[in-house]
Amino acid sequence: MISFQLAPELQDLRDSVALFAHEVVAPVIGGYYERGEFPYDLVAKMGKLGLFGLPFPEDYGGMGGDHFALCLALEELARVDSSVAITLEAAVSLGAMPIYRFGSEAQRRRWLPELCAGDRLAAFGLTEPGGGSDIPGGMRTTASLVQGQAGGEEWVIDGAKAFITNSGTSITSVVTVLAITGREAGGRNEISSIIVPSGTPGFTPGPEYSKVGWCASDTRELSFAGCRVPAENLLGGRGRGYAQFLQILDEGRVAIAALATGLAQGCVDECVAYAAQREAFGRRLEQHQAIAFAIADMEARAQVARLAWYDAAARLVAGQPVKKAAAIAKLTASDAAMDNARAATQVFGGYGFMNEFPVARFYRDAKVLEIGEGTSEVQRMLIARELGLGNPQLHPQRKAWSRRGVRSGHPAA
Repeated sequence: MISFQLAPELQDLRDSVALFAHEVVAPVIGGYYERGEFPYDLVAKMGKLGLFGLPFPEDYGGMGGDHFALCLALEELARVDSSVAITLEAAVSLGAMPIYRFGSEAQRRRWLPELCAGDRLAAFGLTEPGGGSDIPGGMRTTASLVQGQAGGEEWVIDGAKAFITNSGTSITSVVTVLAITGREAGGRNEISSIIVPSGTPGFTPGPEYSKVGWCASDTRELSFAGCRVPAENLLGGRGRGYAQFLQILDEGRVAIAALATGLAQGCVDECVAYAAQREAFGRRLEQHQAIAFAIADMEARAQVARLAWYDAAARLVAGQPVKKAAAIAKLTASDAAMDNARAATQVFGGYGFMNEFPVARFYRDAKVLEIGEGTSEVQRMLIARELGLGNPQLHPQRKAWSRRGVRSGHPAA
């Protein structure tokens, strides 16, 4: 029988992160959010808890856990605030994970220990100002291999990246950048991944974006102008960059689904507490069936989202194909987050429009979950593709129906 009961060590992790979120993050995060200030002290405390090292082996300074453990932590953090949750998610899933998955042993030893400790952060340089979801077609950043002035070959990088999380903090140590490094035999762009340390001449993080949500996280545009790094900063094989980051994005979507589930559940938590205290028309809000039903629907959406990311994360940890499950989880959870944030704001009424209340932050933070790490439209495209829609050869069930003479949904006579 399938069981969704967490193992004791995972339940302990969940409880400890929940306690941290409520006792350490909740009392202060509103101020950071309003000031648009990065919460360095909270990040340091998260590092001491070992959260940045959760899915990495102890050999590299990690906690020896897995992606499921990371997702549990993300959900509990996002029940209180999404800015700290996305800082963790981007630092681990997008920043450190490519180095662990595809880096050489020397690259792992160089970068992972300080990233696992949370002393430093890493970023993922993928999206470009004119590209959006069309990563390969919209890519303009280039890297050319030239002879270095001091001997040895170097990559010279030119271009720009947009919407990059954790890329300009004072503790950011490295950004992994996707760039066109040549042409493949068929004429397509050869895309490779290159590690660029912070402070490298020619690499300039732009000013902080003024954002609708995630206001206590760091997000910037990056520019590269004659930026030179050693040839050995290539991450994995030349021309493998796009394939590498498709894998990283699949894993990242599971993490974002967990974060979105946390936001959806946080909306429930806030509404349950508020409805038990607030009175209207002589009764507590919880005694009004319309309010009770609205909160019940919110809880149902959060639970469905949780089951979706549990399934995707379990498949990922087991080494099973995860593309469709990750897309379903991300789509389901981001929808739940947006719907629950809208409903929670309505339950709170005028107070839901006031930034001092968490549901106002949740409402501002929810929308980007339908955009980042693959829009909802991209998730639907991936799911449809995995079903073989548009290409019957990819789906054996369609061929089986065809062999039985099914045409337009009606059996042949």
